[in-house]
Order: sequence, then C-alpha cells, then structure tokens
Amino acid sequence: MEEKSYYEILGVQKNASADEIKKAYKKKAIQYHPDRNPGNKEAEEKFKEAAEAYSVLSDPEKRQRYDQFGKAGVSGAAGNGGPFGGGFGGGMSMDDIFSMFGDIFGGRGGFGGFSGFGGGGGGTQQRKFRGSDLRVRVKLNLKDISTGVEKKFKLKKYVACPHCHGSGAEGNSGTETCPTCKGRGTVIRTQQTILGTMQTQTTCPTCGGEGHVIKNKCTHCGGDGIVMGEETVSVKIPAGVAEGMQLSMTGKGNAGKHNGIPGDLLIVVEEEKDKELIRDENDLVYNLLLSVPTATLGGTVEIPTVDNKVKVKIEPGTQPGKVLRLRGKGLPDVNGYGTGDLLVNVSVYIPETLSRDEKKAMEQMQDSDNFRPSGSVKERIFKKFKSMFD
Repeated sequence: MEEKSYYEILGVQKNASADEIKKAYKKKAIQYHPDRNPGNKEAEEKFKEAAEAYSVLSDPEKRQRYDQFGKAGVSGAAGNGGPFGGGFGGGMSMDDIFSMFGDIFGGRGGFGGFSGFGGGGGGTQQRKFRGSDLRVRVKLNLKDISTGVEKKFKLKKYVACPHCHGSGAEGNSGTETCPTCKGRGTVIRTQQTILGTMQTQTTCPTCGGEGHVIKNKCTHCGGDGIVMGEETVSVKIPAGVAEGMQLSMTGKGNAGKHNGIPGDLLIVVEEEKDKELIRDENDLVYNLLLSVPTATLGGTVEIPTVDNKVKVKIEPGTQPGKVLRLRGKGLPDVNGYGTGDLLVNVSVYIPETLSRDEKKAMEQMQDSDNFRPSGSVKERIFKKFKSMFD
C-alpha cells in the first residue's frame, strides 16, 4: 500500500496556503485527540501523523525540501522508524506534540474541557524549553551517494546536566509554583489607552512560561539543567542524495533546559566533484575521446563508472557527437524511483603534429572517397550546426 503524503494526511491540496494547512491540522487534531479517543491506538497514530505532517508543511523551508525530495529531504528516510527517527510520529512523545503545537488552540489546555495541549486545562499555558538545532556538513563522493553511507559525527553540544539529571535543581529541592504567574506560565498586563483598557497576555518573565521555579539552583549548571558536553552520533545517509539537500535527525540537537525538548541535528550534503564523471541529476556523463583510427576502425575502450571500469565496444565509423547510453550505470533516485544512466559523449582527437610517415599516410587517405563526407553526411552536419544557433 502506497504511503500517504503529508498533504493527503491533512486533506489539503499541494498548493494550500499556510492558513488552510493550519485549519486542516486543527480539524484533524480535534478529531483524533487522545482525550476524545481514550485507548484508541489507531486514533493516536493518526493524531501523531497529523502532527508530523503539520510540523513539515507549516515550516516554509521544510515544506520546500519536502516538495522537492519527499520525506528523505526532511527526515532522511521514507516512513517512520527510519535512520532519522521517521519525523514527529516516530521520534517524539505526545507531550512533545502538545508542547509545540498547543498554541494553535489559543494556548489553552484542550478542546472544551479536554486536557492535553500545554499541560492541562483551566487556561494554563505552561511550556517546555526547546533546545536549538545543530547543523553539520557532510562531504560525499559518487560512491557514497550511489550506495548510501553511514557517517559518524563527534558533536560539541548542550547535554543534560549529569549532577541534577537535567532538572536544574540542587539535590531534592525540587520546584515550587511560580509566584508571579501562579503556575499559569503567562501573565496578563493591563494598560490604559485612549481607546480604553487593553489587556495583553505574555510569557511569564520569572519562570519563562514553565509555571514553576527552582527552589535551589544546581551548582554545576546554574539552574539551567544543561551543560556543554560531547556526543558521537551515527547517521545513515540514504542513497541518491544531492548537493544542498538537508536531512534531519530528530532529538539529536542541543538539549532543552529543565529536561525540555531537544533540538534536531541538521545534516547538509556537500557533493565532491569526480575527476571523470559529471552528475546530471540521476544520470552520469563521461566525455570519451577517441583516436582517429579507433573511431574509424572500431575497437574496445574502458569507461569508468561509480564502482569500476567497464569495456564498451566502439563500432567502426563512430562519429563525433554520438552518445552511448549505459543503462542503470547512473545514480539511484533518493525516493526509490529507479536508477539513472551513464551517458558517454564521443569526441575524436585530431593530432596537432604528425611524423613524416603519418603525414604521408594521411595524404594517401585524403585521396580516397571513403574519407570524403557524402552529401547526406554533410547535410546532417549542417543541420546539427544550424540547430545550435536556432
């Protein structure tokens, strides 16, 4: 069964506006919300699918990569559970989804009494801190791109403080309700204007929106719950990636404060130029230079491919400009839609200097009718030349 696209999951067209995508997600989230479907695993999966789709389509940059490369452009693999966590549905908890997208429903906990988004009903808007994303660049040669490759990165990044286990609190001191917002995570400011009294709701400056504050801050991390550390991450790069493609690995970025949501690791692909082969999307191009005798008499030549060299038969009388196509010797499509070809552009080398014997032999051939282009050959050459300027 063919996997649904993110647009199909939300029930919108590919050219849908940001507002249409937001409305579609809100509708799906209400329909499949866990509080409305207690114990229903199918509804829970659909809820996660909708969140995953919205996380990509609501971000212009991610949406552009998805439209161009499919899921491989935003998650590194098609389907959940792939080498990059499979996107939202495969790598994040329900709490993560509630925390990141609860603002769509006005910052309240749920839908008309349902708990969930933002950590509960009653108008609270507590939030978790999210760590920042990390970006690394990986250089790949054609061999790596042809087969896919596993790369390891040693990252310097923020990790959970080992002393307080990421809580930011010293020992068992724990936390207490924020005295400023009384646990709501937001504060309402009232201001008198010429238009009357106006109220604005903003994130609490004391607790940063968490709704609670630490009693005694950890002496190792200063109460943030994160410290600078190192982590070695192994990344499986799928076959067929291209220059500039950006893959993401969910949850492998900087840790979030106070055991918050970790950021993502973004892997930017850089393609090393090959000495002999030129890439043209999924096809490869090789410029073959034949000698006059080989082009005239035919023979066998070796053509380089990604893996090794292959022998190709040259037919007698092969003309400059002829293109030989080696099926399936190109690069695989990143979305699994077949493999490109290797195109061999034939050119003929004309020597600039000749020995006395070589010159004499050429002069003898010059008098032969076989070395004079016929009318049809002249016409073909003229048409090819003319098409270059049309």
